[in-house]
Amino acid sequence: MDLYLRATEFFDYDTPAVQAWLARQLEGLPEDPVTRIRALYLAVRDGIRYNPYVFHTDPATFKASHALAQGETYCIPKAVLLGAAARAIGIPSRLGLADVRNHLSSPKLIEWLRSDIFRMHGYIELYLNGRWVKATPAFNADLCHKMKVAPLAFDGVHDSLFQEYTEDGQAHMEYIADHGTFDDLPYAFIVSGVRAAYGHLFPPEGESRQPASASLEQDLAQR
Repeated sequence: MDLYLRATEFFDYDTPAVQAWLARQLEGLPEDPVTRIRALYLAVRDGIRYNPYVFHTDPATFKASHALAQGETYCIPKAVLLGAAARAIGIPSRLGLADVRNHLSSPKLIEWLRSDIFRMHGYIELYLNGRWVKATPAFNADLCHKMKVAPLAFDGVHDSLFQEYTEDGQAHMEYIADHGTFDDLPYAFIVSGVRAAYGHLFPPEGESRQPASASLEQDLAQR
């Protein structure tokens, strides 16, 4: 389990900023690991806004500390932040990657990606009470309410992967490919997968590809 507990370039819980944030989130909580990781899950889910438009290939943007500093990012760095927080309190963690279809993505985001499939969706697996449990802190509660889905809960016991349906019964998200789990962030694998899926977002040198919008929440407000 040592691989799943160590600090790395990406799971950088040993940095002062992450340590200070952890101290604030855990203040007054009991030592029970499930109670602590549930609190950290909510802190990542709702304290860091979900925004897929901020994807960048700079390795620094995948770090737990970067997600914390920016206050908004997409699923992979949010999962890494939760995984780093778990490791810091002695809970083994590993990153999971999958391709998903999101039926409620905004038209602008689908137009930008040219697909309704999200390649390299990230979640985290946590080793609690003798078993691996999946947690997905990607979508903050405010965004979920705007999408008319209940915020995804995590109880520390059961897998928490996605909201399959909206409040009115429409299909929301489905997993269509599983890329496995990793003890550290597989940077080259992620970037090559994203590049293969969305080659138009990787233009030749000298050109630029601007995001369709500033944020997914902005897209939803304009629908």
